[in-house]
Amino acid sequence: MLDVRRLRILQHLAAYGTVAATADALHLTAPAVSQHLAALQKEAGTPVVEKHGRTLRLTAAGELLVAHTEVILAELAAAESGLAAMKGGRHGTVRISAFASAARTLVPPLFERLTGTGTGTDPAPDNGTGADRDLSLRLSVQEPDEALDELHKRSTDLALVHSYTVLPRSVPAAWEQTVLMEEPVLLALHPDRAGREGLTAGQPADLSRLAHLPWLTPGPETSCYEMIQRACGAAGFVPDIRAASSDFSVLTALAAADAGAVLVPRMALPDHTAPLSLHPLVRPVSRTVFTVSRAGTGKHPDLRAVLDLLHETATALDDRVADRPR
Repeated sequence: MLDVRRLRILQHLAAYGTVAATADALHLTAPAVSQHLAALQKEAGTPVVEKHGRTLRLTAAGELLVAHTEVILAELAAAESGLAAMKGGRHGTVRISAFASAARTLVPPLFERLTGTGTGTDPAPDNGTGADRDLSLRLSVQEPDEALDELHKRSTDLALVHSYTVLPRSVPAAWEQTVLMEEPVLLALHPDRAGREGLTAGQPADLSRLAHLPWLTPGPETSCYEMIQRACGAAGFVPDIRAASSDFSVLTALAAADAGAVLVPRMALPDHTAPLSLHPLVRPVSRTVFTVSRAGTGKHPDLRAVLDLLHETATALDDRVADRPR
């Protein structure tokens, strides 16, 4: 008989990579983790890990067990979600990992709704129980790849991530995904520079005619940087990067100072964009914003409340920014 607790340790080893990191994540000692792995190998009747230099790696049998463990843990999570829903009320903590512009625009309203703070903002509906006031959030700002890694390691409950039409993102099929919104990527220029390029405000821009411009991009560690590289590459050129910052408010401020051109997702635009001239692209690039949670967790009332609020917030934001003057 395989011990589920030991299977869980093996799954954490696959996610964290080392015995020490696994022990830290599970609040165990490294010798205790090693002892559980040794016992699991006896239960399995075949090696599940093997030495690789100074570390351990999974054998084929270990990888098979981890794949089945993911299914088992998903079923357990679904059972826990069902029990929590039967008990009613929401009083736990939901950990969210979100990319920067989502953390700036989508997450703050969640805190307002759950606490009842802000100007005229009511707490989320709770059927008269007041339980939502006890639901708390923990936020970490992460690039999408890092957020998904945190989800795999079970150190976050909900990953708020994005993908681009020119840069799809792979997510395990068993995980639960929900699209919140789709938004265009816009070209931002100083109005005078746009005029010199023959562009009026809101007119679609052909990137292939703008290869000569200086460009402003996020840092190369971000997927937004790769999006710009691919969009420009599809237009036939490599951008001449004059400044790099992972903060789009910095990039748009530089564009407003006529330092160059920047491609920016609509949601990443700061509240005040003047004096920028914004343009959709002749060959459109769009960004999909979506949530990801582990299999079996999406119906837990705590997480469900957060997901419902995110949908409301994203819908309201999508309507508001779509009407923003260009």
